[in-house]
Amino acid sequence: MNVSLLSDKYLVRRIDYSDIAKVYELCCNNSLYYQHCPPFVSTQSIIDDMSALPPNKDFFDKYYVGYYEGDKLIAVMDLIMAYPDESTAFVGFFMTDTSVQNNGIGSTIIDELCAALYHIGVSSLRLGWVKGNPQAEHFWHKNRFIETGTTYDTDSYTVVVAQRVL
Repeated sequence: MNVSLLSDKYLVRRIDYSDIAKVYELCCNNSLYYQHCPPFVSTQSIIDDMSALPPNKDFFDKYYVGYYEGDKLIAVMDLIMAYPDESTAFVGFFMTDTSVQNNGIGSTIIDELCAALYHIGVSSLRLGWVKGNPQAEHFWHKNRFIETGTTYDTDSYTVVVAQRVL
């Protein structure tokens, strides 16, 4: 998949090791997220996320991407194609820079992502948010994601699985 096709409004490209400091800076400013989803971000956790895969997936299906407005990194997304099934894509992580929050940019990115995925034959987009995180729940509901009824527990929190039909 050509990740530049994920947005008409922003430059989208794969994150590589030279971008880790920018990703770290973006994530550090989102302390509310880490209150609900510990531990707090570190450069090592970013490196780990860049290579993390769900069961039975390989790097061919993983897109750890940044959204740029000019030279400024405004969002980071971890997208897994064909997971948990062939017709579904999965967002493992999505975060916008605090400087662009609450003005529709995150929703625009998600709408463009859904349109691009639909165009290539994906029928639904799935993700999870931490139960009890009102900011995340509100954002994903606003973007037409509906709980699937599935949750799973980690050592620190419960994840609510949600999906949007494209």
